[in-house]
Amino acid sequence: MTSLRPVAGDAREVFALVEAWVRDGGEPIVVRTSGSTGEPKDVILSHAAVVASARASLDRLGGPGGWLLAMPVTGVGGLQVLVRSALAGLRPVIAAEHTSLGEAIEAIPGPRRYASLVPTQVHRLVEAGEVDVLRSLDALLIGGAAVPPDLLEAVSGVAVVRTYGMSETSGGCVYDGVPLDDVELALDDKGQVLVSGPVLFDGYADPEATARVLRGGWFATSDLGEIDAAGRLRVTGRSDDVVISGGVNVPLPAVTQVLRRLEGVRDAVALGAPDAEWGTRVVAYLVPADAVCLDGLRLDEVRDAVEASGLSRTWAPREVVLVDALPLLPGGKIDRRALQGG
Repeated sequence: MTSLRPVAGDAREVFALVEAWVRDGGEPIVVRTSGSTGEPKDVILSHAAVVASARASLDRLGGPGGWLLAMPVTGVGGLQVLVRSALAGLRPVIAAEHTSLGEAIEAIPGPRRYASLVPTQVHRLVEAGEVDVLRSLDALLIGGAAVPPDLLEAVSGVAVVRTYGMSETSGGCVYDGVPLDDVELALDDKGQVLVSGPVLFDGYADPEATARVLRGGWFATSDLGEIDAAGRLRVTGRSDDVVISGGVNVPLPAVTQVLRRLEGVRDAVALGAPDAEWGTRVVAYLVPADAVCLDGLRLDEVRDAVEASGLSRTWAPREVVLVDALPLLPGGKIDRRALQGG
């Protein structure tokens, strides 16, 4: 069934509903969050918030244009591609209707051409040798997850815009560290990123959940960050990415960065798991670059690598798990619950 409350259905049919909704207004849209670490929530987004986000995005990018839809419309990233397309009066190019992502990008109409992808999709284009098609875009928005430095190097010459945002902010609200017009950023006393502005959601379907994150017009993101003197944001992790193992605070993103630099590792993530002895033990989930390159890799070698990087050995993983791939949610974030069997 095609619907905007919650957003669901075939992409073309949903776009028809979005076109009318953008043009005529109406009841708030409901987007169901992915729930990577907890239960999914229904995020209520007003017409004013969604359109304000889309217009601010287009203003920052240089004006309306044609868009590639390569993400599910049920998520805010895909939804915003539809909204921006509706504002431009152009139908989006739907990646699923083409034989390859590169072919779909080539089909985007001008005069300005945009795509919004998650890092995994960009990585696959790099592996397929299709970086040149990305250079034809006026802007490539990459969001949903942190962009590894080596991936940025691989797409040198592409007009990359790294975006930060979530369903509760109507999608990306910070581009390359700089908030969109009328969006404000702040940090609370724990370094948690707070967002305010016209792009904020109305709340969740659950009022109690809303009260926990909306504070006097500010949304508490659960992300940790730093804001420099020029007002540029750098996200350093999540408040739930710091675990206590044996009485020691372990910032998991720092460990993940070391794991991803290990020889023979294509991708990796460090997560916490309950442990009777340590309270929480750090587990390294590693994706080998090929079927044999990590054969025989021992836990003590991983722990030595973490210490050799300059991090405390008390932060090092106490378990290594080899996986074929890191499961991803539609928005590009790692599905932690699926990875840990939750």
